[in-house]
Amino acid sequence: MNIIIMLAGMVLYLVLFLFFRTNFKSQTKKVRKEKLTTRMVIDRMTKIAIFAALAYILYFIKFPLPFFPSFLEINFSMLPIILAGFAFGPSVGVLVVLIRFILKLPFTSTAYVGEMADLLIGISVVLPSSLVYSINKTKKGGVIALIVAVIMWVLSGVYTNYFVNIPFYVEFYFHGDMAPLVGMVKGLYSNVTVDNFMSYYIWLAVIPFNLLLGLVCSTLTYFIYKRISIIFKKDFFNGKKKGVNSK
Repeated sequence: MNIIIMLAGMVLYLVLFLFFRTNFKSQTKKVRKEKLTTRMVIDRMTKIAIFAALAYILYFIKFPLPFFPSFLEINFSMLPIILAGFAFGPSVGVLVVLIRFILKLPFTSTAYVGEMADLLIGISVVLPSSLVYSINKTKKGGVIALIVAVIMWVLSGVYTNYFVNIPFYVEFYFHGDMAPLVGMVKGLYSNVTVDNFMSYYIWLAVIPFNLLLGLVCSTLTYFIYKRISIIFKKDFFNGKKKGVNSK
């Protein structure tokens, strides 16, 4: 755990450094070279904290679906992460993923492997999608960005399950014996065996599960983002939108 926390801390430090060096530099240009003040920093960090808190809370509100294995549970913690990435850029989206990852570590039930997989999926989804949107901030650009998010969600879900989650669980919990895991999904896939488990699991569970979750979160983002965009532009400390001087 100490190694994971140390590595996460190093990545978090790097993201924070890049965030303050580049994100705020571009922000000052957008507000007509207004000087970066302590209030602006606190305002931005407050908004990031709100999105991180929402992502953390939503992670614990999860439920299984009857047509997927019970250990694949639906949660919408990626929704505020995607919103944060679209609103403030890729670096902030990644930062919120890292904060969620670190906050989840003390409550792990998967020996940190599930958290690491969520970290990889989160970064794989929010980084390219928010980058696409930052280049083209139009409705069309948003749609393309959300399509990218869904594609990356599925691809990263396949990768983490095939190379990280399943190999670790089988080795750690079942000492290399695949049979107990096969028994857990036998009720859903009657023809599954030890030899064909990964084919059944990837094609009938992982891909449709992540595709469904990605489509739902992306659809919600599409309808929510513009309606709450005023929150992104409003200065919490003077009640005005950024760039509007108080009288």
